[in-house]
Amino acid sequence: MKIVILDGYSANPGDLSWKPLMKIGELTVYDRTRPEETVERAKDADIVLTNKVCLHRQEIDQLPQLKYIGVLATGYNVVDVDAANEHGIVVTNVPAYSTMSVAQMVFAHLLTVTNRTEHYAMQNREGRWAASPDFCYWDTDLTELAGKTMGIVGLGNIGSRVAEIADAFGMNVVALTSKEASEIPFYVEKRTLTELLKESDVVSLHCPLDAGTRYMINRQTLRSMKPSAILVNTGRGPLVNEQDVADALRESRLRAYCADVLSEEPPRAECLADGRLQNKNPLLECEHAFITPHIAWATKEARMRLIEVAINNVKAFVDNRPQNVVS
Repeated sequence: MKIVILDGYSANPGDLSWKPLMKIGELTVYDRTRPEETVERAKDADIVLTNKVCLHRQEIDQLPQLKYIGVLATGYNVVDVDAANEHGIVVTNVPAYSTMSVAQMVFAHLLTVTNRTEHYAMQNREGRWAASPDFCYWDTDLTELAGKTMGIVGLGNIGSRVAEIADAFGMNVVALTSKEASEIPFYVEKRTLTELLKESDVVSLHCPLDAGTRYMINRQTLRSMKPSAILVNTGRGPLVNEQDVADALRESRLRAYCADVLSEEPPRAECLADGRLQNKNPLLECEHAFITPHIAWATKEARMRLIEVAINNVKAFVDNRPQNVVS
């Protein structure tokens, strides 16, 4: 049995191990695979694991040997599941492995804005505090979270964990969720989107990306938010209209935008005549946009869980008892 990992580097840049898969079959690991390389590299494989390399109908139709696709992530939009089903190919994912890490990143971003610890640490490496005439100084707004309102859009695994942490900080928690009131914690109050945006000091996005949520944060909905509000997006880039958010930041209609995701990843840039790169994404030029490169999921602990579950998924498939199957 031949096993191919098409893009193993992001989940395992060398600090973890794929060795358990070697006991199942002949293993080939590619750090990265370009779209035009996908079919050639997977053509003899019985099992393919992929993180972000797409397996659309065009590729799947050219892989008659393929029996199993394991997605090294929770989201599986990189695979045409209908095409896989038509070919009798089992598709699995790895659910909930990064819940704790992503929720942690939400508050890492939020505290970046409210406390600016890195800002002050960098200044003080350059002697700013040493030159201060007073025992302390600050040149940014400092904000206490207790008593503020956290609005959570989507109350799944990650959204629920964010709610727990927000409650521990002493925040009031409101949420847009399809769950009944009896299904959510006592400290969470249900709201419509309009109500949530109007009330919240912090809005954190944790809903799936679909036709109903694409660009749910746009010029119109941003006008419902407080100018002092902080918007956090660790869900999907296209949940927001990035140009509208950039405009709101520049016009002081939004205090800050914190995101670990963009609509295009990596973001595009063009090389100027002097050799400098100019970002094409408007958010990357905004002073009050804090963008991290899709790393909320990438703690070592989360990646260990990811690989462990992915390997167990393969083992279960080989034992004819597939688990975490998506359809």
